Amino acid sequence: MPAQTIPRTSAERPNLALAVVLVAVFMDMVDSTIVNVALPQVQRSLDAGDAEAQWILAGYSLTFALALITGGRIGDIFGRKRVFLTGVAGFTIASTLCGAAINPEILIGARFAQGISAALMVPQVMSIIMIMFGQRERYKALAVYGAVLSLGNVSGPLLGGLLTEYNVFGLHWRAIFYVNVPIGVLTFTGAALFMPESRSDRPLRVDLVGIGLISLVSFALMYPLIQGREAGWPVWMIIMLVAAIPLLVLFHYSQRYRDRRDGSALVPPELLRHRSFVIGLVILLILYTGLASLFLVLSYDFQQGMGWSPIKTALSWLGWPIGITATSGFAQRFGATHGRRLIQIGLVTMSAGILLLIGLMTGYGPAVAWWQVATPTLVMGLGMGLCVSILTNVVLADVPEHSAGAGSGVTNAILQLGAATGIAVVGLIFFGLASAGPATAENLTSAASTTLWYHAAAFIVSAALAPLLRPARRPAPVPAP
Repeated sequence: MPAQTIPRTSAERPNLALAVVLVAVFMDMVDSTIVNVALPQVQRSLDAGDAEAQWILAGYSLTFALALITGGRIGDIFGRKRVFLTGVAGFTIASTLCGAAINPEILIGARFAQGISAALMVPQVMSIIMIMFGQRERYKALAVYGAVLSLGNVSGPLLGGLLTEYNVFGLHWRAIFYVNVPIGVLTFTGAALFMPESRSDRPLRVDLVGIGLISLVSFALMYPLIQGREAGWPVWMIIMLVAAIPLLVLFHYSQRYRDRRDGSALVPPELLRHRSFVIGLVILLILYTGLASLFLVLSYDFQQGMGWSPIKTALSWLGWPIGITATSGFAQRFGATHGRRLIQIGLVTMSAGILLLIGLMTGYGPAVAWWQVATPTLVMGLGMGLCVSILTNVVLADVPEHSAGAGSGVTNAILQLGAATGIAVVGLIFFGLASAGPATAENLTSAASTTLWYHAAAFIVSAALAPLLRPARRPAPVPAP
């Protein structure tokens, strides 16, 4: 941990400051999942196309991923409290704009702003915890942090279903964004009053060239994947996709140059010499392309195809966060000694759950009941709790202590990039299949069942790669989000 400009004792009320930053974590976790349930209604209300609906979801993850590492470094340079407050203020304003959006373009732009603001806000949380608490108190603080993450996972879909279903204050789907406004105001006020300021004595510089190149790579991939089907795949979009490859190579060489010059590369080349880290990133990327996009497919099929209400849709997914909560504690307890085995078991369990879901939806079609769907989602949640809660630690276990912060930042950015890419790819498959036939419940459910094979492949491939991870030789350093 880099030296800090203030001692830990300057935080006179560390528990109050902890409560404040954890509210921000909860707000981010909820906002990353709450939109899934309401998305079909958002699309109808704003008369948005399928591609625009995908941008509403993917835009948040994409901008969050691209700005995440930079957000952490800006906090090191300019002060974590100052950057945290900026992120909270930006997130609150962007949420207001989301709720007030009168067309898809405004909503997409506001979602981009939410992602950038979250990237300023979230990376400061772990650093603040490390500063405010000593070793003994830190363990308890991290346990509460984990509990808040689980609570956010549980609350997002259910809260989205409740707010949309019961038309709170007559706001319909807009309530899922406006709910952030009072929370954001309280969080900003609490942070201003109780959070200590800190910054690194030796902060890394911001790699603007690296940021620009990886942003170009992401745009060259994402734009054609999301817009290509509706635009009829013009030649220039194909050229964009192909151009992503040399841009990625250029990014790699820029990182090597930046690392040799001042050691401030976004992705330090040293990290790529550790097998578990590289394989772990591949697993996380593949896995999260399936995780983030799964509920996009289910939400459209259940609501537009089967005519389910938002709350019924949310209830059918409730087994997922319950399963995660049930097994994540067990995984955390035994992850240090049996991490690789637990990851394998978890990924195999998730694969079994998605295959069971495919079987149910193929067999019953639009007649499938919500409680039947809840069973395979519970199985997938149990598997996810076993593997995802410790996968990052196993991936980082072989990374040297001095590279732990960079490794953690890259890992979390890969999660968000995987989420955005999955939404683009799966949206291309699902909406393409759905539009190829008549607008009937049977056709939409058939398109969903076929698309779910992508998710099955993502989970199965991840499970097949898991044995290549090295068993952890030592406990992993505590990662920053």
